[in-house]
Amino acid sequence: MEISKNIHYIGVNDRKIDLFEGMYKVPNGIAYNSYVILDEKVAVMDTVDCAFQDEWLAKLQSVLTGRQPDYLVVQHMEPDHSACVAAFMEKYPAAKLVASSRAIAMIRNYFSKDLAARAIAVADGDTLSLGEEVLSFISAPMVHWPEVIMTYLPKAKVLFSADAFGKFGATDARDDWACEARRYYFGIVGKYGVQVQAVLKKLSALQVDVICPLHGPVLKENLPYYLNLYNIWSSYGVESDGVMIAYTSVYGNTKKAVELLSSELIKNGCEKVVVIDLARYDRSEAVEDAFRYGKIVFASTTYNGGLFPFMREFLCDLAERNFQNRTVAYIENGSWAPMAAKKMQDMLSGCKNLAVCAPTIQIVSAMTGENIMQIKDLAKELCK
Repeated sequence: MEISKNIHYIGVNDRKIDLFEGMYKVPNGIAYNSYVILDEKVAVMDTVDCAFQDEWLAKLQSVLTGRQPDYLVVQHMEPDHSACVAAFMEKYPAAKLVASSRAIAMIRNYFSKDLAARAIAVADGDTLSLGEEVLSFISAPMVHWPEVIMTYLPKAKVLFSADAFGKFGATDARDDWACEARRYYFGIVGKYGVQVQAVLKKLSALQVDVICPLHGPVLKENLPYYLNLYNIWSSYGVESDGVMIAYTSVYGNTKKAVELLSSELIKNGCEKVVVIDLARYDRSEAVEDAFRYGKIVFASTTYNGGLFPFMREFLCDLAERNFQNRTVAYIENGSWAPMAAKKMQDMLSGCKNLAVCAPTIQIVSAMTGENIMQIKDLAKELCK
């Protein structure tokens, strides 16, 4: 696939994988993207997962049509992108490896061969001429590893963005970009919003017509849409109006309270209500929704004097990813010693700018008439 003049795609689709990074379900697979720039000199941008080494090398050889690559640019050392570095360097002994100094140090950890003698270390603002085109390097530490660089071609106006702007799903998957990109972002990059904002500030000074990420499709049209979403996500802003209710329930009484709240929210004019049973919903989807909507209700049973495990894990995921800038409310249930609300509040105590919609609703086993009125009042408050 030709992306623009002299830039070719040589990535691969992994349709056999079930869990990305050992935890994220990817029913539509995942793409490992790699690119070739054919100029007076030839630069290869990243490699792919080791399971696809032979396929990737064959694609590369086909695009080269007898030429020899001059450079392998390693933007990110995670093995799904760097696993074929040693094989490439062995096959093309005249090629130089181009990466950040931290990436070069990491290469020694992954491969038995020391490739430092063939490496060129680059930093923010450095350039490397290919002839007509120039590689301009942009440091992007902690997006989402410390060694990451991005690469910009000023003439072609193409940005090689490493893991930024990536998504779950093979390149031939027919799924919504925002949905799987959001789940990817908050699952993998979401903790590093400050660092993503810093990179977006650098990119704002560039004219970018094409974004080539390391996962997902090449982005060529409506780039302001993608950039705007990344700005919202990395600043922990509210993307969509609506209320998310995340709950756990053992014998169904907390679930009944949640169902009542959902119906009352709709009666009061809330157009979007998302109800998630944490025991049955994909964990990464739940995290994605929590960062999408501006108002979140946490409803949980007390369990062993603490939180029901699925709620505890969910809140841990949110806190780890710097959950902030939301309106939250709490519903707890407990037959003899309700503790869920306190535990939930404690777990989110380090999160910034959480406006609590008081008071907490406490259910002791089953809902009472008072609880029903409290839930109706909460719905009215959340719909203001």
